[in-house]
Amino acid sequence: MARGSKAKYTAKQKRMAEKIEKGYEARGTSDKTAAARAWATVNKATGGGMKGGSGSKAKMARRRPKVRAAAKKAARKRTAAQRSASARKAVASRTRKPVRATRSGSKSTARRVAGRRATARKTSTSTRSKRGTARKSTRGVSRRGTTGTRGSRGRGGSRR
Repeated sequence: MARGSKAKYTAKQKRMAEKIEKGYEARGTSDKTAAARAWATVNKATGGGMKGGSGSKAKMARRRPKVRAAAKKAARKRTAAQRSASARKAVASRTRKPVRATRSGSKSTARRVAGRRATARKTSTSTRSKRGTARKSTRGVSRRGTTGTRGSRGRGGSRR
């Protein structure tokens, strides 16, 4: 298809372009410039030629002006306070601190922590420090265990 061909445009699009072109010519624009502006306006409003085969963008082109109008209408209804709150929320979501990942067995972790607290109250500080180092070493081994074990997946459970 030759460049500048209007074969893919519908009759309605051609009528739109003709009317827009007449408006530009009435304001004193040259014929060539008026035609170029008219087709540019039609393309902007409808997304180009709406007649087409399998790769046609006709449906989306027909919807586009309605979607834009609805978005503009919704934006006009928002107050300055609402826009400001939305902007603050967006900034906060981009700068939020990452949450520490826990393993899938969170109940058992909670029980373990509660048990440690209870025994810590009963025992002296010297005994507690020895127990803490022993637990750390065994915990590290279980996480880095052989393939196929729960610990080999690392933090956050399986990643699929």
